[in-house]
Amino acid sequence: MTNESHDDHHESHGGYGLYIGVFIALCVLTTLSFLTYFDFWRNHVPINISRAFMMAVSCTKAMLVIMFFMHLKWEANWKWVLTAPMIVMSALLIFALVPDIGMRMRHASQTRMIYAAERPAEAEHAHDGKAHDHDEDGHEHEAEAHRSAD
Repeated sequence: MTNESHDDHHESHGGYGLYIGVFIALCVLTTLSFLTYFDFWRNHVPINISRAFMMAVSCTKAMLVIMFFMHLKWEANWKWVLTAPMIVMSALLIFALVPDIGMRMRHASQTRMIYAAERPAEAEHAHDGKAHDHDEDGHEHEAEAHRSAD
């Protein structure tokens, strides 16, 4: 491939200015997503809005990379034959997993709750900060009561 044909190839895809613009946009979006980790953001933006914002930033970055750096913007229309069914399958998978993930701790056993990385909100209110012991039947007793009996 000669330099002339190589340069013509880049010009037909928007030229170097377009790629530099996309690179700058990716840098700005990455900076925006980085800012969400600071205490100021966490204290002033609700978690649901923060998550939606991060998903929007991530999807925008992925779209820019796919369209410009993977050259799908300039591909023929056959790309939709492959892409559209995968979008539908991805959406179905997400909607199928939401109930499973969202309600995973509602019917958890007491043993699973003890070793859970994060207790549900109801369980935290039931525990008042005191140490609790569990007997073989799973009944909960305050640790102080056991210690005072010894």
